[in-house]
Amino acid sequence: MDEDHRAAKMHLEFDILKGIPLKAHVTNANKSEIAQLESMLSPGKLYCLDAGYRKYRFLNTILQRSSSFVVRLHENASYALIHERALSETDCKAGIEFDRVVWLGSTNTRNELSRPVRIIQLRYHDERALSGFSRASRLSSKKTFRTPSVGKTLLIVTDLMDLPAELIVLMYRYRWQIELFFRWFKCVLGCKHLLAHSKNWITIQVYCALIVSLLIRLWTGRKPTKRTFEMICLYFQGWATLEELIEHIEKLKSKEQKQQ
Repeated sequence: MDEDHRAAKMHLEFDILKGIPLKAHVTNANKSEIAQLESMLSPGKLYCLDAGYRKYRFLNTILQRSSSFVVRLHENASYALIHERALSETDCKAGIEFDRVVWLGSTNTRNELSRPVRIIQLRYHDERALSGFSRASRLSSKKTFRTPSVGKTLLIVTDLMDLPAELIVLMYRYRWQIELFFRWFKCVLGCKHLLAHSKNWITIQVYCALIVSLLIRLWTGRKPTKRTFEMICLYFQGWATLEELIEHIEKLKSKEQKQQ
């Protein structure tokens, strides 16, 4: 951060299956997210990304680094159909409407990807809409209400050709774990408020919070709850004994073993 840039951005590579961060960079808020992720790419990985990373040249870079991707596309994405893949009964039950092998992009951008990819369209239903749920609009002070739409479609693109379509959809749904981690990271680990405003101080605070999250995960075997973080704070402030903290951790380990 400086006089011209009063915000910072954390670029995080997150292991969805293990629930832990792998890499992190702190930059000014105006830095390109795609450029930062490109500098963090590694071979032999599957990158699960939202629509903001759908640039075709970037997807091709992932392929060139010997990795794969599962990315959300906008509904109006252009492509040329190569062939339609048959849907299994499991695919249909999962809400998948089609599974196609295509050349992605318009005539002008089709050469930005070096190989055909796979597009899967998923129709999903908002359970709140089906139950008649409404919520107050935040766009106006008037007592207006918005009702979620009953049916929505989602386009997912991937280079993985051998996996069932319903498994590709499941992979993308796991991307929500990243959003949950950031919510927990800000609310529980103290990154909701900055201790200082220089880039170095912000970087130190972010790295300390990430290290704490890894240590708690290593000690307990699970993502800590707010109660766990409170117990650790109470211990360091002298308001909880080491025995009380260990007892709390052992209870967490016991719950984790029972769930397994």
